Amino acid sequence: MTRGGVTAAYAGRVMKISPLSDRALALLRPPADATRPLFWQAPRRRQRWAPYVVAGGFVAALLPITITVLADDYRLAGGWAGALGVAQTVPLLLAVTRPLQAWVIIFAADVLGAALLYGADTASRSWPWPPPAIVGFLVLMACLGLRESTRTLVTVWLVSGAAGVAFGVFPPAGSSSTYLLLIVLTGVMLTVTGAVRRREEAERALAEQATISVAERARRTLLEERARIARELHDVVAHHMSVITVQADSAPYRLTGLDEATRGEFESIASSARESLSEMRRLLAVLRSDGSGQEGERTPQPGVDRLQQLVEATVRSGQPAALSLTSDLPALPPAVDLSAYRIVQEALANVVRHAPGATARISVTCDGRHLTVVVVNGPATGRTSALEDSGTGHGLVGMRERVRLTGGSLDTGPLPDGGFRVAARLPLDPDAASSTATQFHANSAPKDVS
Repeated sequence: MTRGGVTAAYAGRVMKISPLSDRALALLRPPADATRPLFWQAPRRRQRWAPYVVAGGFVAALLPITITVLADDYRLAGGWAGALGVAQTVPLLLAVTRPLQAWVIIFAADVLGAALLYGADTASRSWPWPPPAIVGFLVLMACLGLRESTRTLVTVWLVSGAAGVAFGVFPPAGSSSTYLLLIVLTGVMLTVTGAVRRREEAERALAEQATISVAERARRTLLEERARIARELHDVVAHHMSVITVQADSAPYRLTGLDEATRGEFESIASSARESLSEMRRLLAVLRSDGSGQEGERTPQPGVDRLQQLVEATVRSGQPAALSLTSDLPALPPAVDLSAYRIVQEALANVVRHAPGATARISVTCDGRHLTVVVVNGPATGRTSALEDSGTGHGLVGMRERVRLTGGSLDTGPLPDGGFRVAARLPLDPDAASSTATQFHANSAPKDVS
């Protein structure tokens, strides 16, 4: 066989052995958070230091006891007694952060100690595990149960029990076997602490899921409101595009003396408008679809002129409300007109849900440049349904999105008397509103994404 063939064969054997060694060493590899001590997520410092204090207390108590028992009771040499005492107790401090590695050290020390005690004075003594070793091993099992997986715990229990059974088959004369006691006690300790760990993990997972659900619900609410606003805005824009198409198509018939270049320009305008209108109608079909093949509403969009009907309907439902509307309102931009109506509608809906019986006062004024909408209600005088305590979050989110659309400002908040106030200021200048809305989107886009 050539040298290259020998090398290839050796590499093949290494590749076959490597997975086995990896699986064997997997138990010794700590998980991603294994370097963190027990109770590292506790809110108080003394709780986070508690595992170190407990482990240090056991080490301080067990170390001298172990050395004394091995040297005096079992008549083990002083050097061996001291070495075994340190190896069986001091690694308990390591168990706070790496319990599996601590188990390897303590288990090896216990096995070595059992082998050395086989020839020592074990008459009427516990063997193969002395009482101090059993206590330290149980403390170690508690640390393992609070950190490691169920598979690892079962493996540790089986290996420890197998070592005890192996020593217990041929006990020294006159000794008292303790391997069955250790098997039972370690099994109970691992079961209890493992159950505590699994329960804590389940509670943590539920808390994380609740947080994710709240974030997803808020995001879904925002997207639903934006889609709703997009549909309504589309209706407004589509109306103006239809007017442009009709005017461009009828211009050659309404206006006389037009040359061919002017007629061609009107035809180009009409063609572009019709193409844009077709694209917008296709988009509207997507926006209005609810995913089940059903299309959304096709009713005309309401405005400020229908606020009186909205207030009257609210009063008929048993909710006191009063409207103060400026009589000389100018022609409002469609987006402002619709947004003002929707803001009042959402505010009254919130009053009905969260403040039943409270009087709602609606004020709509205009100073020539801005339309101001104010909805104020007092504290609830009736009982709020439990289903309405949390709400869906659509109300205020929808108001903010509509005000953002028009480039205005919104102020909401509770009042000292227990009521609530909603105040929106919407600009009437389309150019200023568009500029303000564009700037607002540029400033707030990163926050919305996050």
